[in-house]
Amino acid sequence: MYQLILCTCPDQYCAEMIANELICKQLVACVNIMPGLTSVYQWQGKIETAQEHLLMIKSQQQRFAAIENAIKAIHPYQLPEIIAVAIEQGSPEYLNWIDSCLRTD
Repeated sequence: MYQLILCTCPDQYCAEMIANELICKQLVACVNIMPGLTSVYQWQGKIETAQEHLLMIKSQQQRFAAIENAIKAIHPYQLPEIIAVAIEQGSPEYLNWIDSCLRTD
């Protein structure tokens, strides 16, 4: 029912822009921005290294498609990382708070 979505961004400005957009649209309850991440990955046949910011996004599983679309609309990467991990357990009070922050559809 709940999920943690991970998304990397090239800088603080991009990370905050995406976080604010998701919060304003009431698609997510909270976005943590973790700066200072070093990513090593393969891209177009080359090994790349980049300094990035990681977004830890908390929401409901059924909102993934809307969240993904919102991120893709403003993210500068050609192929942004947008992956979700199910939240199998959490304090009931925190999970209820997530629900209270999201728009009702």
